[in-house]
Amino acid sequence: MALPLEGLSAIVTGAGRGLGRAEALELARLGASVVVNDFGQPGRDGSGEASAAPAEEVAAEIRAAGGTALAHTGDVADHQQARELVRSAVEEFGKLDILVNNAGILRDRMIFSMTEAEWDAVIHVHLKGHFNTTHFAAAHWRGRSKAAGGAVYGRIVNTSSEAFLAGSAGQPNYAAAKGGIVGLTTSTALALAKYGVTANAICPRARTRMTEDVFAGFEEPGEGQLDPLAPEHVAPLVGYLASPAAARVNGQLMVVHGGMVAIVERPKVAAKFDAAKEAFTYGELDELLSPYYAERPANETFAAAEVLGLKRG
Repeated sequence: MALPLEGLSAIVTGAGRGLGRAEALELARLGASVVVNDFGQPGRDGSGEASAAPAEEVAAEIRAAGGTALAHTGDVADHQQARELVRSAVEEFGKLDILVNNAGILRDRMIFSMTEAEWDAVIHVHLKGHFNTTHFAAAHWRGRSKAAGGAVYGRIVNTSSEAFLAGSAGQPNYAAAKGGIVGLTTSTALALAKYGVTANAICPRARTRMTEDVFAGFEEPGEGQLDPLAPEHVAPLVGYLASPAAARVNGQLMVVHGGMVAIVERPKVAAKFDAAKEAFTYGELDELLSPYYAERPANETFAAAEVLGLKRG
């Protein structure tokens, strides 16, 4: 029996550790050939011995399990290095079928304390990094579609965050980048649908090296239990969204963690007001909007903080 992703090739960014590593391993387990991308060079282990780059370690792990993998250590936030990443997949495997954008960093700070460099770094890696790889993958699929005279196979899985949905107060740069990724995803989904490509975004909750401080107060797993925040809870959804079975899933946003997947509904219009004449005046807006908001809870905003309470069961 063929594996769901057999014959397909994939790129996973930020795959040297944590969530990206789990996703790369899952795609390989499902049959995909994987380019494991992570920005990092060989280093030294605790004994001072030379150690492989994280991307190469994961690629070697996939190969040791009988899969096919290639390591790439370029920076996806660099436009030309992202081009080389996509090119490496096409040259090695003949085509690219799946792109999983996961690479990211944290520079948490309250808005009044955040530096310009902290803002720029997070937007650069998360949002521009997602754009860079998506741009070159999209061009590849569009070219293939034109040559074939019809739809091709393409899957994009982008990584947003509950920080965007809930409005994380101490992460203005991260929340903004993750919100931008949702906009990028829905735009891409509409633009590439005619070529046979889908684009979806996930909001994963996972305990990784990057998020260990964020989830420091969360419940630890019991003896012999899988951590509810283990990346392994997220990877199967990525595998599904990358598969032929998810052909009708496009432009969606899903929250995933701890044995739970929640589909997030698109925004809905809560109320609508019309000007009495051609245009509103200040006084008319005051008469309409002030009573409306007087009846709303003071702390209710566009943020959906209730997603933070989602759990299995």
